[in-house]
Amino acid sequence: MNADYEGRTRACQHALSPQECLVLFPGPNCQYLTGFRDDPMERHLLLFVPREGEPTFLAPAMYAEQLAETWVSDIRLWDDGEDPREHIEAIFSTLDPDRLLVDDRLWARFTQDLRAATDAEFGLASEALADLRIRKDEAEIDAIRRASRLADRVSEEVRTLDFTGVTERDLAREIDSRLADVGGEGPSFETIVASGANGARPHHRHGDREIEAGDPVVLDFGTRLDGYPSDQTRTVVRGGPPEGFEDVHDAVREAQQAAVEAVEPGVPAEAVDRAAREVIERAGYGEEFTHRTGHGVGIEVHEPPYIVEGNTRELESEMVFSVEPGIYLEGRFGVRIEDLVVVTAEGGERLNDSPRGWRPRAPAGR
Repeated sequence: MNADYEGRTRACQHALSPQECLVLFPGPNCQYLTGFRDDPMERHLLLFVPREGEPTFLAPAMYAEQLAETWVSDIRLWDDGEDPREHIEAIFSTLDPDRLLVDDRLWARFTQDLRAATDAEFGLASEALADLRIRKDEAEIDAIRRASRLADRVSEEVRTLDFTGVTERDLAREIDSRLADVGGEGPSFETIVASGANGARPHHRHGDREIEAGDPVVLDFGTRLDGYPSDQTRTVVRGGPPEGFEDVHDAVREAQQAAVEAVEPGVPAEAVDRAAREVIERAGYGEEFTHRTGHGVGIEVHEPPYIVEGNTRELESEMVFSVEPGIYLEGRFGVRIEDLVVVTAEGGERLNDSPRGWRPRAPAGR
């Protein structure tokens, strides 16, 4: 991924006040500024970003090679057997911060070690990073676009499968396998295969229920490329659908189209939610649309901007978010249709283009 990590960091530093210092650990914020990707662990691995000067990595010695691949040159390593808290005190003795903006997800044990090493006030890293991350640069949009194309390919392939008699869990495994086969870096999140009445639960994952002929099946999945996710949902039926299903599917599809058409710079996020909700309310299913219309997508699958009533934040070019209205009839079935959309000067550009109808293609070989 050809990202300007140093440029992002300098922009972040510019957003800090004098004597403020950002403290991050492995996760989305650290990846955004440096390109370093890893999971948090019990060892101290921290990134210090002061208002002035160069950022500093404090890390276990075993990470020397990985961190050397980042643009950060000041890397202070500690060996097992050493006390990393002494290094934290040494860094603070040089920086002398008045205020620390710590990673919003920083583990409590590391926060306590920071508190013991400084008298600085504490805040959250999102104060400096939220407005930077909410708009995607060219490299980020390209990665999400390519990941979306891979999800589309698998979505079209799944439509050719005869999954009658297959369990939700086995179909989810098949989807994950196909995402890897087309070049994805693993699922963006735990793949959702929700059949029949399970589809009325918006975040049902998958279970051992066998999919029956005529079951509406909600398929919600994505993959990652260069660390960035895709996220799309389709609802399909193999066999004759249950009574009322086609009307519900038509309403959701119309609502999604209305929401996408409402996207343009300067429009409040809540207006997109309202556009979808009004269609579903007119169809008589307002009480069955139980979640927001969308969420931002970037390094994280769920991040700002949230497309929900009450969010008056105006949309800006290069924001990326999902548009995913749904109707959920308890004990019967659910329908959700989701695409990722990027805001452009002309409006909302869909990043997904797989079929949105409910009818599958004929199974391969038939």
